[in-house]
Amino acid sequence: MINKPIIQHYNPDKEYFFIEGCYINELSNHASDPDVSIARARVRPGVTTQWHHLNQTTERYIILAGQGIVEIGEELSQVVSTGDVVIIPPLTRQRISNNGENDLIFLAICSPRFTESNYTELS
Repeated sequence: MINKPIIQHYNPDKEYFFIEGCYINELSNHASDPDVSIARARVRPGVTTQWHHLNQTTERYIILAGQGIVEIGEELSQVVSTGDVVIIPPLTRQRISNNGENDLIFLAICSPRFTESNYTELS
């Protein structure tokens, strides 16, 4: 549990490629703060991430830049762009496509926090 204020400075060099098909920079994801994690996700133009779901985690996308098409559960696909918020309940299949000319960038806010053991790839 966090018991004092913390400032975590953004470091672009911490970005890595995740098996889902996008680039991730974990802005805040620590066992000492199990209630939430925040990641910056980046999807290259023309890329669609893999179908997947999170087992025990609600995920929220906050679109910061670019445009995409999000597919969630059995819902019709939806165009998303800057300022849009997407809320994805646990065990709901999901993927996002970048249909724009620039990188699609969004925050992925997970509660409880994201762990790779919570990630399930779907075919």
